[in-house]
Formats: sequence, structure tokens, C-alpha cells
Amino acid sequence: MSFFLQLIFSGIVLGLVYALAALGFVLIYKASRVVNFSQGQFIAVGAFLAYWAMVSLGAPFLLAAALALALTALLGFGVERVFLKRLVGQPIISVIMATIGLASLLNGLIHLTPYGAGNFSYPSFLPAGGVTLLGVQISYAQLLAVAFTLLFLLAFTWFFQRSTLGVAMRSVADDQMAAMSLGVSVERVFALAWAAAGLTAAAAGMVVGTISGLNLDGLVHIGLRVFPVVILGGLDSIPGAVVAGILIGVLENLAAGFLDPFIPGGGTRDVFPFLVLLLVLWFKPHGLFGTEEIERV
Repeated sequence: MSFFLQLIFSGIVLGLVYALAALGFVLIYKASRVVNFSQGQFIAVGAFLAYWAMVSLGAPFLLAAALALALTALLGFGVERVFLKRLVGQPIISVIMATIGLASLLNGLIHLTPYGAGNFSYPSFLPAGGVTLLGVQISYAQLLAVAFTLLFLLAFTWFFQRSTLGVAMRSVADDQMAAMSLGVSVERVFALAWAAAGLTAAAAGMVVGTISGLNLDGLVHIGLRVFPVVILGGLDSIPGAVVAGILIGVLENLAAGFLDPFIPGGGTRDVFPFLVLLLVLWFKPHGLFGTEEIERV
């Protein structure tokens, strides 16, 4: 039983990381109907900025985290203003290809830094050990990751439900023309969506770095692995990203724990969630919480 509970808890932690990373996809898609293929690179940038601040500047973790969040959000804002603003009104495929090119550009720039190759880890700032709950050993790093992720998810939920700017972003997602007629700046909303996506990417990168260390390929891979999370939850649903993230994370761990011993070579954690995704989409093509749009004919 303790083995099963350990897999469940580890899966929830992994799923919350997926949810945090998927939130960036959802924010951009809700605002502009664009899928950002450079999210993995934003995750890596945020994680390595925090590492640089801790190692090179000697900043404590909280200060380094705040700096990384601010700089990555600024990067997202700048990318939208410099590269993507000019593509407003162009075919969606053009914008998507621009995000793919942006991913390659950021990847190349990171490889020019000392962090492009090798494995790194944040300087120790947590006490060793952890706590035991129902026979499950939970490290302080995992507890910090859960608290950090839940804080961000709750903050964004409040932002979209209660703040004026959050309501404006929701209105743009529902109907851009109607939002413009009410005086909402659609261009400003697009830029803020990219800034918010950078913020969540940096948070996800730091959570991953705290738990398992830093590696460029591994961080970028997180950005790719959240695609089934986003699709399963619904491309425009924040609650869907959270539920689907936890579901995918738990399924990955359970598959690795119980199915890998019976499969030569293992690797079921990379396949099983996609089987569940296909099964769900068979019955709900728009995902678990996605908005089903009915167009006039």
C-alpha cells in the first residue's frame, strides 16, 4: 500500500508541475488562439536565471526566484511586442511557425551560455530529509514544489475571476471584436498573456530544478510533455489544465510502477497517458473542460 501511495503522491507532484507549465499554453491560447511551441525554452530560461542569481549573485532562493520570474515575464512581453505583434491578423499557421522558430532561437542562445550542456542543481537551501505521511516519505523539496505550484494556481485563478485585467483577458478570449468595442486593448492583452506565460514557465522550471536538478534537454522536454495535458484538459480551460496535469502525472507514475516490470525495456510511462488521452478525446473531442464552439453555417 505504501508503494502505491508513494506513486500517487509523486504523480501528483509531477502533475502539478505539468499543470503549471500547461497554464502558459492555456493563457496564450485563450487570448490569441495560438499554440506556443517555445514554452519549453521559457521553462529552461526561468530555471537557469534563478540558478544564475543564486550562484553568481549569491542571492537567496526567494530573491533569485523573484528575479527569475520578473525577467522571464519581461522576456515573454518583449517577444510578443518585437516578433509577434507584427503577425496580428495573419494566418494562425504563420504565428505558430514563428513560435517554432523562436524555440530554436532560444535553444541556440542557451547553448551559447555555460548552461547549455551538463547537469546543474540549486545550492542547498532546504534541510535534509522530509516528513512521513501514511507511510509515504515526502521530501522538503516536494513539499516546497507543491506549495509553490498551488500558490501560483490560486493566484491566477483569483486574477481571472476577480481582477479587472483578468476579466478583460477573459473577454478578449471570448470575443475579440466585442472586447474592442468596449474599449479593451486587445494588443495589450496579447502582450500580458505572453508575460504571464513566461511567469508560469519560470515557476515550473524552478519547481523542476528544486526536485530533480537542471538540464536543458530535460527542461525543454517538460514543455513538450504538457501537450497531452493541455489537449486533455481543454486548450482554453485553466481548471482543465490542473485536473489533466494531475491525471497525467499520476498515470505516468502508476504505469512506470506497475506495468514496466512486465514490459521488456519499460517505457510505459511515455505511452500510457497518450492512450488515455485518445480514449477521452474519442468521447470528448474538446477535452475534459474545453469550450465546444458552434459555428454558423
